Amino acid sequence: MELRHLEYFLAVADNLSFTHAARRLNVVQSGVSATIRALERELGADLFVRGAGGVQLTPAGHELRSHARATIDAARAAKDAVNATRGAVRGTVTVGTLTSINVVDLPAVLAELYRQHPGVQVHLRSARAGSAGLARQLRHGDLDIAFVVFTGTPPADLHARLVADVPMLLVVPAEHELAARGEVSLADLAGMLFVDGPPGYGNRAVVDNAFAVAGIERTVALEVADIRTAAAYIRNGLGIGFLNQFMLDDVFDDMKASGLATVRIADHDLRWRLYVATSATRPPSDAAVALLSLIEDELR
Repeated sequence: MELRHLEYFLAVADNLSFTHAARRLNVVQSGVSATIRALERELGADLFVRGAGGVQLTPAGHELRSHARATIDAARAAKDAVNATRGAVRGTVTVGTLTSINVVDLPAVLAELYRQHPGVQVHLRSARAGSAGLARQLRHGDLDIAFVVFTGTPPADLHARLVADVPMLLVVPAEHELAARGEVSLADLAGMLFVDGPPGYGNRAVVDNAFAVAGIERTVALEVADIRTAAAYIRNGLGIGFLNQFMLDDVFDDMKASGLATVRIADHDLRWRLYVATSATRPPSDAAVALLSLIEDELR
């Protein structure tokens, strides 16, 4: 068994797709399939169930996943130790990001990282399952660092540093009945249709929790993966929604010209809290530490 076998296995396990795994590894799909078959022969067990509905891990595959991750992490730590004797930082850092982040100037941070440590590579992954998915990938070891939104105290199995804490505002079309009111209660919104992110997205979780606490049912009529695009749907009357101040500042210089209006919620303090997080059970690599240090510098 070689490290390459485990890397290919983890790529398929992370993506549940041989095609996506091949793209991530930058190899042909047949090479991934052949490597997985060789690994299954060596272990004497099927690791994946392949079917028309996609790829799923078998019980043996689930069992191997954590051990494979630990082996890859141990090999990485060994490389870090050797590189440290030469004063070099090398390696790959996989970072999970939300679709709408302008709080941290990530391109500038990465440019500085590459300038200081040319031997470091960063792979960026957007959140296909929102903050909940990013947190899950951190726990599984599929990500080294992630920008995530938590609605309460961050979980104990993740190290989380607060990046931003801003209010969320109700956004309605400029001609909407609520637009002329300076503030409303959540009860005033009962029965209205909403535009929001899918379940698992931080924006959605914050609002869902507030309505649940208030005991008010909410209907999300339209789900959008990139919450910044919600403004266009709201403007066209497909629903009302909540956006944080960063998103509003990023999209619009003039709210009135945008055809939208913002309304404050009087009886609940809806806050959008963004964190940069790492696993609390797995030490970060030297390359990840270098990137975290630059992110910290950016936030000061």
